[in-house]
Amino acid sequence: MSKKKQEFQISRRNFLASSVGASVALSTSKVFGYSNLISTQSAEQETRTLDEIYQAALAEGGNLTIYAGGDYDGQQDFVRNAFKARFPDINLNIVVDYSKYHNVRYDNQFETGNVIPDVVQLQLLEEFERWKYLDRLHCYKPAGFDKVYPTLKDCDGAWTAAMIIAFSFVVDKDALGSNAPASPEVLASGAWSGSIASAYPHDDDAVAYLYKCYTETYGREWLAAMAEQDISFKRGSHTPGVAIRQKEKLVGIGTSGSPVTSADSNLQWVLPESAPFMAWGQRAAIVKNARNMEAAKLYMNWIISEEFQSNRTWSVRTDIKPSNGLVPIWDYPNANFEGFPAFMRDREEVELWRQTFALYFGEVKGDPTPGWLGLYPGA
Repeated sequence: MSKKKQEFQISRRNFLASSVGASVALSTSKVFGYSNLISTQSAEQETRTLDEIYQAALAEGGNLTIYAGGDYDGQQDFVRNAFKARFPDINLNIVVDYSKYHNVRYDNQFETGNVIPDVVQLQLLEEFERWKYLDRLHCYKPAGFDKVYPTLKDCDGAWTAAMIIAFSFVVDKDALGSNAPASPEVLASGAWSGSIASAYPHDDDAVAYLYKCYTETYGREWLAAMAEQDISFKRGSHTPGVAIRQKEKLVGIGTSGSPVTSADSNLQWVLPESAPFMAWGQRAAIVKNARNMEAAKLYMNWIISEEFQSNRTWSVRTDIKPSNGLVPIWDYPNANFEGFPAFMRDREEVELWRQTFALYFGEVKGDPTPGWLGLYPGA
């Protein structure tokens, strides 16, 4: 059997099942007989400045394509605008789609020999481990790599977390004031019936994990009661926030945000004192044999740089402390920070929870919010 065919036959479920509860490197090498999970590529930490890499990227051609997980194109505007302000002559193309489509899209492109992105940046954390195992990533340690929190980077530089994303519930603070719910537990009481918007938990793995945490904390009785609350479910984790901002609902579940809210916004993302919420590091990596390697390196250096990370509520770096009375995200015991990556590796458990939520809430309805992008978007 050819190596390529052997690699292709290693399914996500088989690979990830082998890594649950043990070292990915040890378990997969035993199961599949591979010795190349730990890359042989040398990856010393970058010593060039951003401006030096910028010039190298321009000399290379000045183009950069990123496949980014998200709900709609404008969700990455904050990255586009900041990057273009810093590096105006780079032709940056960020293609936004659900991570669960981008991952198989990259696999398909790799198999067909027409890889479009230079960088992949996704919520599907487990895929970066599989891609490293299959030698589909370029090992690289950007400047500041040593400052990234240990579990937010691959030891060989195959991937690193680009940013912290946290999911919880949101409320209309203007409408509710001191009457806003402090915990998701009370949302099943009946008092909030018809007033709740939510992303489908069986359409987004992060929302699924959040609902899983709620269910394991409050019991299946809570889940059954939530199914009776006339919740407005939509695709896209941004939709609960939209419902709040547009004054359609009072509470939203399963969306990202920050506890630091602007004064002119009616939306408050809730950082619970003891109730569960979730957070993770959105992983980014340079693809194997990227067409625009220097531009990809520029992005990886910039995205974990002090100048970018200092503007985030929570940083992936240990040397940047959050403001506004917050602590590093990994210090919140109720953030389930290490639980989400483990959940993502166990695809059987993910599937069981997806189907459980489908039983309670019905099948997912509606088109994907980014639209249908096809096989080779960004080409």
